[in-house]
Amino acid sequence: MTDLTAVDATIAPAAKPATRPARPFFSSGPCAKPPGWDAAKLATESLGRSHRAKIGKTRLAYSIDLMRELLNLPDTHRIGIVPGSDTGAFEMAMWTMLGARPVTTLAWESFGEGWVTDAAKQLKLDPTVIRADYGQLPDLSTVDFSNDVLFTWNGTTSGVRVPNADWIPADREGLTFADATSAVFAYEIDWTKIDVATFSWQKVLGGEGGHGVLILGPRAVERLENHTPAWPLPKVFRLMAKGKLAEGVFKGETINTPSMLAVEDAIFALEWGKSLGGLNGLIARSNANAAALGKIVAERDWLGHLAVDEASRSTTSVCLTVEGADEAFIKAFAALLEKEGAAYDVAGYRDAPAGLRIWCGATVETADIEALGPWLDWAYAEIKVSAKAAA
Repeated sequence: MTDLTAVDATIAPAAKPATRPARPFFSSGPCAKPPGWDAAKLATESLGRSHRAKIGKTRLAYSIDLMRELLNLPDTHRIGIVPGSDTGAFEMAMWTMLGARPVTTLAWESFGEGWVTDAAKQLKLDPTVIRADYGQLPDLSTVDFSNDVLFTWNGTTSGVRVPNADWIPADREGLTFADATSAVFAYEIDWTKIDVATFSWQKVLGGEGGHGVLILGPRAVERLENHTPAWPLPKVFRLMAKGKLAEGVFKGETINTPSMLAVEDAIFALEWGKSLGGLNGLIARSNANAAALGKIVAERDWLGHLAVDEASRSTTSVCLTVEGADEAFIKAFAALLEKEGAAYDVAGYRDAPAGLRIWCGATVETADIEALGPWLDWAYAEIKVSAKAAA
């Protein structure tokens, strides 16, 4: 562990705060359930039934309708529920649509790097790679949109997002593929600029894992119907049937068997979001949470934002730097908070620089973010005192 005695040799033990966050769930995936969630509140009539029965297809279609409504998604775009969470959905898009044009991949955190690896080593497409370090956004003006372009809208492990879609031209030749799993339901997205988007319920909706959502614009559908990949496709990736798009996938007829319990859980979250006024209400909650955490950071000289530029700073997965901290320090810090029931799962992602990561999506209550500040002070002081005693 880093020698912290040099940081402040006069540090003294701190008293435990009197108030804990009521819901100390700050994980960046799976994320906090919506306020008021209770398993007993989930509809269960579809459980124990075939997902192809009328009730199953009706509930799946209803979840798709709710997603369309909350995302303000135009009728030009299709929504499908697919296996494998966001990763499965993005892999499905890559394997079925890439290869027709050169590919550009953008990477400024670990999941973007994952798409680089798949494009280069699995699909062997020799992509153009535009990178930036953790906490930074690459120069988006250098992207060649005659290529297909892959990017993460919100870098979950770096706390960096694209501010908007203004950098994407309307007259692009290639397709845009947006891994939007930490962005949907938290930002306004210009769907005219997005040909393919993917996400999972377990992020901003606080849903269960295992299911991905694939959104296709008309240009993506055209690619599917006019391009045959050079590689074989696993059954769970196949979106075409007899030379045409398998439209049933986008009406609730899933490729494989879904968990109807997970579907009902997602419906609960979507109905909750609708009750807030839809997308604007969800965005407002996330922005309020990020602002509350920003205030905590601004008041402490030992805390900082990994994403220095506020314009590209995430308002969902907020990544923080901690003065003098290494991986062991952060591990101890997070463990202390968890032991006290003050905060769960706040250590930064394993591939990211050592630091904290606090989820500020809409399912988190702002009061719980505010209550977290004193606990961060307490844990920081506790570890420094321990380091001093051990020196």
